[in-house]
Amino acid sequence: MPTRLSRVVLTMSLFAVAWLLWSGMYKPLLLSLGLLSVLATTMLAWRMRYFKKRAFALRFSTGIVRYWGWLFIEVVKSSIQVLREVLKPTIEVKPVLLCIPRDQRTEFQTMMLGNSITLTPGTITLDVDEDRILVHALTEAGAVDLQGGEMERRVDAFAEEK
Repeated sequence: MPTRLSRVVLTMSLFAVAWLLWSGMYKPLLLSLGLLSVLATTMLAWRMRYFKKRAFALRFSTGIVRYWGWLFIEVVKSSIQVLREVLKPTIEVKPVLLCIPRDQRTEFQTMMLGNSITLTPGTITLDVDEDRILVHALTEAGAVDLQGGEMERRVDAFAEEK
C-alpha cells in the first residue's frame, strides 16, 4: 500500500502533467502560475483528507478496465436510447424516480454506483442517503434497466477487488 507521501507526489504529478498538456503554454509566468495552482489544489485535497480515504486506492487493473469498457458500452446504448426519445415527432417521455437500496455498500461502492448512474445519459443520481440512492430516470426503460441490477452487480464486483 502506498504511503501518504507517495500519494501526494503522485497526485501532484498527475495535476502537473494534466495542466501542462491542457494549457499548451510554456512561458515562465504561466509555468509558475501552473505550479502554484497544483500546490493549492493539492493543499485543498490534503485538507479534505483525500489522501486518507479509500477512494484514492483506485488502481489500474483488469477489473477497472473491464468495468470502464462495460460502462462505455452502457453510455453509448443509453445515448442512443435518449437520442431516439428526443428525435421522435412527439416526445412521450415519462420520467421515473426510483430508490436503489444501499444495503451493505461501502462509501466507495456508493460513490462508484452514483457516478456511474449519472454518467449514463437519461439517468442522474439525485440523493444518497444512509439506506438508499435516489435516481431520476428519463424513461421507464432506463428505470427498468437500473432495477435489473446489472450496474449494481458490476460496481460491487469491481469494488470488492480493491
